[in-house]
Amino acid sequence: MLLWSLVALPTFAGALIAVAGRRADRVAAPLGVAVAVAVAALAVAAAVVRPAVDAPLLAGIRAGLAVDALSALMVVAVTAATVAVLVFAAAEPELRTARFAGFVLLFAGAMLVTVTATTLVVLLMAWEVMGAMSWALIGYAWRDPGRVRSAHTAFLTTRAADLGLYLAAGAALAGGIGTLALADLPAAAAPWRDVVAAGLLVAALGKSAQLPLGFWLSRAMDGPSPVSALLHSAAMVAAGAYLLLRTAPLLEVTGWAAATTAWAGAATALLLGLVAAAQTDLKQLLAASTAAQLGFVVLAAGVGAVAGGAWQLVAHAATKSLLFLAAGAWLVALGTEQLDGLRGAARRHPVVGVAFTVGAASLAGLPPLSLWFTKDLVLAAALARSPALYAVGLAAAAVSAVYSAKAVRYVWQPAATTARPTGRVTAAMRVPLVALAGLAAGLGLLPGLVPGALSAPPPAAWEAVVSGVLAVAAAALTLRIAARVAPPAILASWLGLERVARAVLVRPVLALAAALARFDDDMLDRAVTAVPRATRRVARALAAADDGVLDRAVGSTARSADAAAAALDRRGERAVDGVVAAVAGGARALGGLARRPQTGQVHQYYAQAAAVLAVLALTVIVLR
Repeated sequence: MLLWSLVALPTFAGALIAVAGRRADRVAAPLGVAVAVAVAALAVAAAVVRPAVDAPLLAGIRAGLAVDALSALMVVAVTAATVAVLVFAAAEPELRTARFAGFVLLFAGAMLVTVTATTLVVLLMAWEVMGAMSWALIGYAWRDPGRVRSAHTAFLTTRAADLGLYLAAGAALAGGIGTLALADLPAAAAPWRDVVAAGLLVAALGKSAQLPLGFWLSRAMDGPSPVSALLHSAAMVAAGAYLLLRTAPLLEVTGWAAATTAWAGAATALLLGLVAAAQTDLKQLLAASTAAQLGFVVLAAGVGAVAGGAWQLVAHAATKSLLFLAAGAWLVALGTEQLDGLRGAARRHPVVGVAFTVGAASLAGLPPLSLWFTKDLVLAAALARSPALYAVGLAAAAVSAVYSAKAVRYVWQPAATTARPTGRVTAAMRVPLVALAGLAAGLGLLPGLVPGALSAPPPAAWEAVVSGVLAVAAAALTLRIAARVAPPAILASWLGLERVARAVLVRPVLALAAALARFDDDMLDRAVTAVPRATRRVARALAAADDGVLDRAVGSTARSADAAAAALDRRGERAVDGVVAAVAGGARALGGLARRPQTGQVHQYYAQAAAVLAVLALTVIVLR
């Protein structure tokens, strides 16, 4: 019941709140926070108890959920981020709606099912709901066509990658994994096992905004800041990286999939880190840094460092939730996300500024904060696998310090902000920032402090020193010379990935659609219009037949009837008239005969009577 309650409470509560609509707007914000807090308490209990459920779903296919060492971290991170987001959103009037609270809870419920799913079929169901809710939340301001287009871009890009999950499920069934259990996927028969790995890899890289599909994350920034905090922390974007950690044994057994995953993560961490350093919009900087930081998680899955990747995922969730909510607070207070417009913002709002600085320092990998230690867990595993991977990962860690220091430099500059105040930072906004700052600072240190907490081999002392010194040096150099360096335009435009996608994918699809449209015009429409033409020809032929045959036959019949009637009229009239005339003539003759015996003499009447009686008597005798 604990596990069922954990996933059912946010799902059904979110659905009911969303369906209630405007009638529930007044109570939606506090009710959403109360539900989120209750779910967070259930998540902590589930992380301790580690429940599991398994039930039949279809013929031979199981529906399983379980909380183990890996998913325990994620359920706590997801629910904590949900509470922080709903508390922060309660301070923004446009977000105090049943629609927002309901969608956030539905999203959280889908994410909880995703991280606890033990079979592909359950994962697919939750994956679909999570994608739909992300689209609804990014396009929350649906009256703005630009935001709606951004939601479409994010949704369609991830949906295209999500087809890999369906491919993986089909290949798993073909490979003999009838239950579709994630733990059984490495046992799939060749070559289906490779197809399963390829499908999962495509879906996960697309969902986590890894190269070459990372551009959709830029468009997702058009959603409200609390939505960005949720999507970029422990949910949505984290789901793909988590899936790769969960299926790391499958990647390892195929060989090529593990190497591809590791290099995709390392390349994303470095290149999208450079993209983040080139941004002039704070939310765009944080978005690119999300993809870059999750690149370390993907790298961990590729080199088999599941524990290090999990802690990196959790520490990044707390850090990125903090940074996005701080950016949202400044947006409310100052009405801008541009770094130039945020000069001095930390001085005007010191609580937000200090919290933001703690998060940025953790993101930079400065010792002894969370992400410094968790990155080193990943880099140590990368070094054991390949020195080249380690070198790329170390360079990406240095770039993390560059973009983090750049953001801090702008918000703490002594120059007064050029933006006019548009609102204020309320206590409801500051409370989650302070709590998240504490988590961002110390959460990643738990693997070394708590025995058995998803233990991972610690990095060597020299590795920790090298990464720490490199991060400090990169941050210090950025604070000194950042204003004098103009980044390449290609980095500011996210490597032109969206343009490339349009050229490689969108334009060919549109061209194909145009070709199909022309085919429709040239062939199908002709065929469709040919039917009426043929029908008209048949109709004309039938009309001609009707005129030439049926009408003539009817006309001839009518004329024959008229002729017969005329003939009958002429002959019949004569015959009838002749009979009548004959009868009349006979009657007249009889009358004349009858008048002849009427002489007035009595003896003649007696003679006539006697003759008649004689005739009658003779008749009777003859007949008898």
